[in-house]
Order: sequence, then structure tokens, then C-alpha cells
Amino acid sequence: MFINNFYNDKEIILAIQKDDKAAFEFLFKSYYKGLVGYITTYTQDIQLSEDIVQHSFIKLWNNRNKLLIETSPKNYLYNIAYNRYIDLYRKKKREGDLIKELCLQNLRSNIEENKDVLEKRIDKLKKIIEHLPPRCKEVLYLNKQRGLDYKEIAEKLNISPRTVEEHIRIAFKKIRIGFKENILLFFLFKKKLMK
Repeated sequence: MFINNFYNDKEIILAIQKDDKAAFEFLFKSYYKGLVGYITTYTQDIQLSEDIVQHSFIKLWNNRNKLLIETSPKNYLYNIAYNRYIDLYRKKKREGDLIKELCLQNLRSNIEENKDVLEKRIDKLKKIIEHLPPRCKEVLYLNKQRGLDYKEIAEKLNISPRTVEEHIRIAFKKIRIGFKENILLFFLFKKKLMK
């Protein structure tokens, strides 16, 4: 069989350069599984890895006349496969970034369209916060405006973290009752609330 005809990488490359399909098949059988395993460590997706590896072999065959005799076919294939993975990763990331940007633009336009409604909700939220008990209001301010965690607030106010948690719970409960809707509004506009 043809396997015995190849003793080293140089002979395999020379044969592939001469359009020897048997040499190419030998190369394919020798490296396909290992290459799929290698790329799967990056993609975590066997089907995608198989596509990338097949693309790599096709590229090698299409560029067979440009192969250098000093090149290791294994290294060449691994480099092609890795570069293909990186290209696909960057493309997917760009597409993901584009989708995020479109979502943000949609959210901004919805916010701008409903500016009056939004301002009324913010005013209502400010009033609810204004009517909270003083200590509850202070804890909420330190947590949401200043970004302190419960332990830091407890130390600053000389109270227990459990008491801080209770003040936050009371504040959220009053906000929920006041709005009878999702408390997400509070988090979206927390910077405008306590001015």
C-alpha cells in the first residue's frame, strides 16, 4: 500500500505537490483526528472543529504547489486550523458586539420615545425614597449611590450587616409596593434618584 512509500515529511510534501491524492489521503488519515481534538479544546464544539479541520485540509490541497519542502505538514495544518478558529472567533465576537449595539440603540430609542413617562417614574421613585425612614434611606444611598457593600455600610453606621440587609429589604419592598412593577427600574436609574 502507499503508506510504505513515504518515509518523511519531505516525501509527503513532494508527492502532494505532484497532485498525489494517495499522499494527501495518507496525510488526512494521519492527522485528522488529532487536529479535530486540538481545535475542540478551543471551540468546545466537535462539529465546528470538524468543519475547521476539513477547511484546513482543503486549503492545504488548494495551496499544494506553494508548500515549502522544509515545512512540516503537521505544523502547517495545525497553524491553518488555529488561524481559521481565530478568524471565526473574531467574526462571531464582532457579530455579538453588533447585536449588543443594536439592542442598546433600541433601548435608547425606546427610552427617548418614552421620556415623559420615564421622567414621571423617576419622580415617583424619588418621592418613594424621600419617604423612607431616615436610616433606611441612608443605607440605600450608601449601597446604590456610593457602591458600598453591606459590611462596609455596617462598619460606617456602626450596625450589623444583618441590619443593613433588613433596611435594603424594607426599601425594596416599599419601592415595589409604590410601583407595583419590576424593581429593575430602580437599578436602571439609580444615579438620577438621589440628586
